[in-house]
This record gives sequence, structure tokens and C-alpha cells, in this order.
Amino acid sequence: MVDKDITQLLMNWREGDDDALEELTPLVYDQLHALAARLFRGESAGHTLQPTALVNEAMQQLIGAEINWQDRNHFFALSARMMRRVLVNHAKSRKAVKRGGDALHVTLHEDKHAAANKVDEVEVLALDEALRELDAFDSRKATIVELHYFGGLTYVELAEVMDIAESTVHQDLRTAKAWLRQRVS
Repeated sequence: MVDKDITQLLMNWREGDDDALEELTPLVYDQLHALAARLFRGESAGHTLQPTALVNEAMQQLIGAEINWQDRNHFFALSARMMRRVLVNHAKSRKAVKRGGDALHVTLHEDKHAAANKVDEVEVLALDEALRELDAFDSRKATIVELHYFGGLTYVELAEVMDIAESTVHQDLRTAKAWLRQRVS
């Protein structure tokens, strides 16, 4: 029900209903904050960018953009891209100041196997560079990684957004994860 509500509110907002934005914000904010908190898991409490600031900045960019919203998945896909941009820009500015001393590390693991997998932490700038390289020769895998790790989309949602089978999503994520691990090591 909430997914349909989000999609309908996005459509209403797109049509100029400002009340829809007020109703939409709390529905998506908690989900985005939980995702941001997951991205920051394992970081020191003194990190200069916190999950709330990440979500706020991404939301401000999304609200200010002229976007023809399609549905909930489209919103979260663009949110993933915005959060990645915010993290990369923050890491670049921090690296310029401290030469990497306060760079954010992103955890790469498949959620459904999180307890069984050893956590791989990757510096966000190295991950961004590796994702750009992956995108150059396999844009589908790069997009799936971005939507899954930065956007929190599930395998089912990824299959729907990418218009591919869920088994293909699983295979692409495994392959991309192995490639990224090797690339950033």
C-alpha cells in the first residue's frame, strides 16, 4: 500500500500539488535515512557528514529538480544517484583538505547474506572511479550496483526497474561485486 501511495504522491507532486510533497516527504525520508545509516555503518561518530545531512542534501536536490517522476522505483533510483553524488563531492572536498584522512568507506555486501559475508569496505572515491570504469564496458552492472548499494533497491525492485530477470540481477551483482573488489584492492 505504501509503494502505491508513494507513486501516487509523486504523480500528484509532478502535477503541481505541493501538499503531495508534504505528504510524500515523511514516507520516503525514513527509508532514505535508513539507507544512509547503512552506508555510514562502521564510520566514526565524528565523521563530518552524517546520514541526516546526506539525506537532507539529496532531498533538497531532488525537490529542486524538474523531474518527470514515473513511480516509487524511479524516485529511489534517482535518490541513489543523488546520494552517490553527495558522497563523492563530500569525499573530494575532504580529500582536498585532509588528503583522504576523513574519507567515507562504503560497505559492499549483499543484504540477504550480510551475516554470512565478510564486510568489504571501500573508500567512496575509489568505488566511484571503479563504477565509472565498470560503466564504460558494462553499464547495466554499474547501474545495478549503484541502485542496490546507494539506493537500497531489492533484487525484485532491480529486476522491475531494469526490466530483467531477478536471477540476472543476482548474477550481475555477484559478478560486479567481485570485479569491484578486485579493482579497488
